[in-house]
Amino acid sequence: MRIGELAQAAGMDVDTVRYYEKAGLLPPASRGANNYRSYGDAALQRLRFIRNCRALDMSLPEVRVLLDYIDQPGADCSRVDGVVAEHLGHVRERLASLKTLERQLELLQQACSHASPQEVCGIVLALSQPQGDAPASPAVRGVHSQ
Repeated sequence: MRIGELAQAAGMDVDTVRYYEKAGLLPPASRGANNYRSYGDAALQRLRFIRNCRALDMSLPEVRVLLDYIDQPGADCSRVDGVVAEHLGHVRERLASLKTLERQLELLQQACSHASPQEVCGIVLALSQPQGDAPASPAVRGVHSQ
């Protein structure tokens, strides 16, 4: 199949297929007499695998380790397990960071007093404070310190 057909079947853009090929994640395609790239089912399976890894937010170096394992039948899969374990650790760190962010935004929202046009909004007032200064409203204490 040609690159456009491959990209469509894999659910990605042609530019992404070209990028993966240039990055060495997808072996170079054979070229026909017309100099068009020609891909087989193996390329499609590999692109689907890469897409699934990327959907899990794996980096390209992480994907490369998994592809290296696929390319070496009978290899020890401990590196694959290590990559997934490390990635899981990063995901857990991001989740903890997002929970902190969520709490900060909840505290900011509590500062909202639905100010009339003549008053200053509690959220805007709290966000206007210098980093580390005590927030104007007790409801937003800790927003800058977390």
